[in-house]
Amino acid sequence: MTGFGYSLTPSSRINLDDKDKEKWNKLIDLEPDVLKCMACGSCTASCTAGIFTKTSLRSAILYLQNGQEKQAMEYVKSCLLCGKCFMVCPRAINTRHLLLSISKIYTLK
Repeated sequence: MTGFGYSLTPSSRINLDDKDKEKWNKLIDLEPDVLKCMACGSCTASCTAGIFTKTSLRSAILYLQNGQEKQAMEYVKSCLLCGKCFMVCPRAINTRHLLLSISKIYTLK
């Protein structure tokens, strides 16, 4: 068969049944506010570090829900903990405490 100049890319589908939810459940126990996040993007829009680095609490939470820890930690590790996102959060989530808890739980081996 002749090539048509394109190729199939591997599937990016996530099988949530295969993901270990132990750390996510531990985060929920420690920080129940993580479930209040409605992914509005206010935190990301107000982030000073977001202009210079890849940081987004909203994206990190969504990646953690899907069991994609490596991708989530890329967004978490560049946070400066300035607190602007806490001030603009419509759900009053203590984002600093949440980010510290995420770092604590997901960097443990």
